[in-house]
Amino acid sequence: MSNGKQKGCILPLALAVIVMTAVDVFAEGGGAAAPRWADFGWRVLNFVLFAGILWYFAGVSAVKFFRGRRQGIRETLDNLEERRRKASEGLTAVEKRIAGLNGEREAILAESRAQAEVLRQGIIEEAQRQAALIIEQAGHTVENEGRAVLSEVRAVIADEIVAAAQKVLAEKLDGATHEKFIAKSLNKVVLQ
Repeated sequence: MSNGKQKGCILPLALAVIVMTAVDVFAEGGGAAAPRWADFGWRVLNFVLFAGILWYFAGVSAVKFFRGRRQGIRETLDNLEERRRKASEGLTAVEKRIAGLNGEREAILAESRAQAEVLRQGIIEEAQRQAALIIEQAGHTVENEGRAVLSEVRAVIADEIVAAAQKVLAEKLDGATHEKFIAKSLNKVVLQ
């Protein structure tokens, strides 16, 4: 309320108090035990003045407080409604994600299986390549060792043949025949 309205309310109340006191003054002249209107009137006047002063100084603040409180409650309710709406949207999104988790899980499993298969194929191919390389190296090693063994066998056989030939020649050739044979070989080599 504005100050003009407050003053407009106080004026009729003050007139009512004045009329009440006037009635009390006229009532005292009768001599009979009349109700004590003057005391009642002063009490009413006291109350009205007290209420008017209280309203004058605290009424505007009280109205502002209650209006502000009402507005705060309204904003809180609007804010709660907005938060409820957002929470509902979030819940819907979470429910959709939960519903899509099985599909996501299956997709991840399928992708993992495909990657595992590619990895397995790569490992198998690498193992086959290394096995072929090892077999090839083993073949070269066997071939080289075979040549070495063959060379050793030939050397041993040649040594045994030479030894056997020396033994046979030593048995068949005596000293004079041996000398003749050497001379004949030297002549062939020199003359040719």
